[in-house]
Amino acid sequence: MKFDHSRLAEMLQDSISDLNVFVIDLTISDSAVRPKVTAILDGEEGLGIDLCVKVSRRLAHRIDEAYGEDASYTLEVTSPGADQPLSDPRQYTRHVGRTLKLNLTDGTEKTGVMEAVEAEGIQLAEEVKVKTKKSILPAVLVPFASIKEARVVISFK
Repeated sequence: MKFDHSRLAEMLQDSISDLNVFVIDLTISDSAVRPKVTAILDGEEGLGIDLCVKVSRRLAHRIDEAYGEDASYTLEVTSPGADQPLSDPRQYTRHVGRTLKLNLTDGTEKTGVMEAVEAEGIQLAEEVKVKTKKSILPAVLVPFASIKEARVVISFK
């Protein structure tokens, strides 16, 4: 069984069109016998298990209609893990006030508290170390275009 990625992407969009979620990634494994379809979704308020189940059922129904009920595949609908980088500007909103670690396109790294999200980027109050002390710089705009990777720093304090 060979799935068409663009066709599955359309089915996924149809499955979430009335929900407050968006697609982060859609992958299909190379297995010819039983491919695995993985849809990673997120929402501005996060994504709960009930929403994953709802989308999974909708998408499975569409796949079965398009490819036949005898199609053999595994379907996983999930949210990005806490350790996954933020890849869509809409993901930043719910992390205001948290510490982010940024890898920028110019090769530099910044770590600091995200104070706000704007249309063109984020306001980051960078933490810098001077000898043995930490200092917080005033927040500056970091454009989304200059962010290569952003991860939420998980703290158990």
